[in-house]
Amino acid sequence: MFSHILIPTDGSDLSHKAVLYGVQLAKLTGGKVTALSVRAPYALNSMDVVSVVGSQDQYDAEADQAAGRALSQAEVAAQTAGVTIQTMQVTHDQPFHAIIDAAKAGGCDLIVMASHGRRGVSALLLGSETNKVLTHTTIPVLVYR
Repeated sequence: MFSHILIPTDGSDLSHKAVLYGVQLAKLTGGKVTALSVRAPYALNSMDVVSVVGSQDQYDAEADQAAGRALSQAEVAAQTAGVTIQTMQVTHDQPFHAIIDAAKAGGCDLIVMASHGRRGVSALLLGSETNKVLTHTTIPVLVYR
């Protein structure tokens, strides 16, 4: 069925639930998992979910810590389930492209990702990486909500 599942994660609670679901799906199908964290490139006064940072070194350190936490959660979930996992962190100004590129490069046959379910104006303003992945990839996508 699915032999290699890509699971993008941002460390949010919903994203973590998608990781757990994707890992269990990999276990059921005898597949392996690649967990992916995508961060935006540094820009002066880049905003992170917690604070505004000024220097590239500070931004890189905080982004690495956030990605490390998210990817560590995925590693623990996979190890607990007995599923082979690889983790990767990339920097890209368009996360949906990074997700699709990673899935293609890794030979993934499924992408499992969370959707925060934004609608209306908030969806227009914030966009949806999940929706962008859905509309730009030929790889099957399972959306966890």
